[in-house]
Amino acid sequence: MEAKKGKNQPKRPATGAKKGTTGVMTSLTVCGASKAIIDKARASGISTVFDRAARMKPCPIGVAGLCCKHCAMGPCRVAPELPDGAPTQAGLCGATADTIAARNFARMVAAGAAAHADHARNVAEVFLHAVRGSITDYGVKDVQKLLQLGIDFGLDVERMGIRDIAIAVGERSLEEFGKQAGELVLCKRAPLKRQEIWRAQGLMPRGIDREIVELMHRTHMGVDQDYENLIRQAGRAALADGWGGSMLATELQDVLFGTPVPIVGRINLGVLKKEYVNIIVHGHDPLLSEMIVAASQDQELIAAAKTRGAQGINLAGMCCTASEILLRHGIPVAGNFLQQELAIITGAVDAMVIDVQCEMQSLQQVASCFHTRLITTSPKAKIRGARHIAFNEHNPMDDAREIVSAAIEAFSQRLGTPTIPEATQPMVVGFSCETIAYVLGGAFRASFKPLNDNIIGGRIRGIAGVVGCNNARTTHDAGHLELIKELLKNDVLVLTTGCSAMACGKAGLLSPDTGLTVCGQGLAEVCEAIGIPPVLHMGSCVDNSRILMAASAMVKEGGLGDDIAELPVAGAAPEWMSEKALAIGHYFVASGVYTVFGVTFPTSGSTIVTDHLFGELEHQWGARWDFAHDPHEMAQKMIAHIDKKRKALGIDKARERVLFDMTMRREMD
Repeated sequence: MEAKKGKNQPKRPATGAKKGTTGVMTSLTVCGASKAIIDKARASGISTVFDRAARMKPCPIGVAGLCCKHCAMGPCRVAPELPDGAPTQAGLCGATADTIAARNFARMVAAGAAAHADHARNVAEVFLHAVRGSITDYGVKDVQKLLQLGIDFGLDVERMGIRDIAIAVGERSLEEFGKQAGELVLCKRAPLKRQEIWRAQGLMPRGIDREIVELMHRTHMGVDQDYENLIRQAGRAALADGWGGSMLATELQDVLFGTPVPIVGRINLGVLKKEYVNIIVHGHDPLLSEMIVAASQDQELIAAAKTRGAQGINLAGMCCTASEILLRHGIPVAGNFLQQELAIITGAVDAMVIDVQCEMQSLQQVASCFHTRLITTSPKAKIRGARHIAFNEHNPMDDAREIVSAAIEAFSQRLGTPTIPEATQPMVVGFSCETIAYVLGGAFRASFKPLNDNIIGGRIRGIAGVVGCNNARTTHDAGHLELIKELLKNDVLVLTTGCSAMACGKAGLLSPDTGLTVCGQGLAEVCEAIGIPPVLHMGSCVDNSRILMAASAMVKEGGLGDDIAELPVAGAAPEWMSEKALAIGHYFVASGVYTVFGVTFPTSGSTIVTDHLFGELEHQWGARWDFAHDPHEMAQKMIAHIDKKRKALGIDKARERVLFDMTMRREMD
């Protein structure tokens, strides 16, 4: 079967991942603090993810998405291409390379969507207990957002009390997971034209759990064997994440803990303190970390730390839990994904407390070389050898105090003097959609209109969402920074989350002072006038739903089309590695956002499936996937797409600035 070729068919990615951002691994990381601790680890004979990546090469068939182990007749490894026009090799059941690649892609989307959905379910359950009064350590902090959710769920908020609204919102949020028919409630936040596309394409999600379960069923041996059908259901499950699980998690967390507003923080391994009890919270769930923030400030526990010889208690974050407590409390960030082992290797971490997602099992082996207590807290995420302190949401402060006490006990058992790099960087974070509207228009005229006007006028070329993980198969942080600097130079405002945001923070791009030095003139003028950095940190990876809401707000404001797909926007994940990132990418594409990934692409072994994702989807969904190894190539692809959308909107030509007098204004009316 021949691959379908469009008129401007994009180039397929290579089947194997290249090292570094340009094909050559020139260094392990661009972060100086990380490099110093990697050197210490190697001198001490401690293995890190960087060493394991050098020793273990990726399987070329697996990385191309062509290894099927969905039944016990396998694993079946299908060659990407056969010479001389020979028929494509198939699995024992006859599954073609296209079916295998689509199934593997779909299963990754299902797993990523499930991770976000399970996070959201836990938040919804705690939220409901809290507003009913059975949990007293949490409460409603953002009443305005609660009222908006009440309106979204169809409640008569004018006639109901706050407690009744909160209970109804909690109950209806939980119902979204088990719904069997209809449409997810928050999908109606999308532009009407986008909703029509979802319905016409069979993409509108019915219930969060239903779409994920159905996708897993379809990928079972002998069920769905049509690559296009599999990709469509993967889109439906991904939308159940982006406009369901992730969006619910973000909204309910904002109601419980407060919607982020601009706040100053610091980042990198230098935030650790030699004379203090250092605790790192690592993972993605803010339910525990919020309590540890409170416990670390408890005067009784601080006094206990001082009796052990410490000057106090120093709390820092790692990965997305770091973003949660940074944006709401200004708690410093120790680092992003590939720095988690390095933090322990400094010798300064007395306890690393983990909840769920993105925690390496190697942490326990590394911690055993030091005095560090590795503490797991979730029944869903245990690590063999680590201490488990079960987090009970009904008594969260008791568990938080026990965890902090364990760190205090460990402080007196430190082995030698810690090696803490001096590198830290200040940053301004906390740009929720509400905050962006506020800084653009003020308290009484908050809106996205000034942003749209500056895009129409050409000072801002467009918007890019740059998100995602770190990947040890490429130079740590380099892909994010090279891409984002190129976008800024070309007047593209960047919205960021997760580990990408942390890479920007370490490089000074989240500071209005240093960030503006790499911007084009138009973007720099706008950011300086408003007083914001050119890269806006919007939260953790679950908070990518904020970017969807920002795009919807731009459409609603007017002047830039009737659908997200018509906006001059693009998305990218230059160093992605997790299944969650693939789910995020797929719900962005299904929402109408052109999206580019780096490092490798999981369908590269199938020309047909890759061409479908990179070409045909644009005709069906209004957006498509793309791929680039090199971040500069990625930037040029994104800028070309933004320019294409500007031309379609008729805003691609420079406009003369005219100062209107009163006569001209009357003529306008």
